[in-house]
Amino acid sequence: MFAICNLAIIPLRVEPSDRSEIVSQVLFGEHFEILEKLNQWSKIKLQFDDYEGWVDSKQYQTISEKSFKSLSKDAIILNSDLVEYVTNPSNILLPITLGASLSFLNHSEINIENFEFEGMKTTGIKPKSDLITTAFMYLNAPYLWGGKTPFGIDCSGFTQMVYKLNGFKLLRDASQQSTQGDALSFIEESEAGDLAFFDNEEGKIIHVGIIMDNNYIIHASGKVRIDRLDHLGIYNAEQNRHTHRLRVIKKII
Repeated sequence: MFAICNLAIIPLRVEPSDRSEIVSQVLFGEHFEILEKLNQWSKIKLQFDDYEGWVDSKQYQTISEKSFKSLSKDAIILNSDLVEYVTNPSNILLPITLGASLSFLNHSEINIENFEFEGMKTTGIKPKSDLITTAFMYLNAPYLWGGKTPFGIDCSGFTQMVYKLNGFKLLRDASQQSTQGDALSFIEESEAGDLAFFDNEEGKIIHVGIIMDNNYIIHASGKVRIDRLDHLGIYNAEQNRHTHRLRVIKKII
């Protein structure tokens, strides 16, 4: 079975329970495969990044396999404003967030409430320089484990969405993203838009941020914020200490 998210944001959980940890979110218009059903829950795999988890079966609309495959081949079209809305002929208004998918609008057979959209859209690959402009749209968004929106976002959700809005695909978790791209030997080799990854004492990648010019980094820690970056890691001037230990810098684009 296949489906599409017909609500603004739905939680993606580790286990089939409302009490289970939220590991990510499914945004409006994202489509996915249903792998398993258990009572009121469905285990899904998102088409964009193959991320898996459990969602409430009342929080999506099923679509045909033909529609799923057609959507998967099409260029991704996304809402490019912080908050917008879709409407239908019955004057039902549904708010959607930055990065919500609107690709289904080009498929008449996918009828999500006959919704229409009149806001700003983005599609296709953008210049690397646009990554930082997009990243600033999330500035001061509160940190939320599993979050993918300006109303709550985690470190890898932040980098994934910034890249997605500019036409590039990143995997969901920081550890997964660290397997992409080419490693750089020195910070001096990096450019604005490259990714910096940070590890813990066990050597596990636990954090990621987007490098800016002049040795700054924008990342989600408490909130989406800007800090200094050096060969040791992220230096937080407010705390007067390094908060994250640098492991590797990757050039994705």
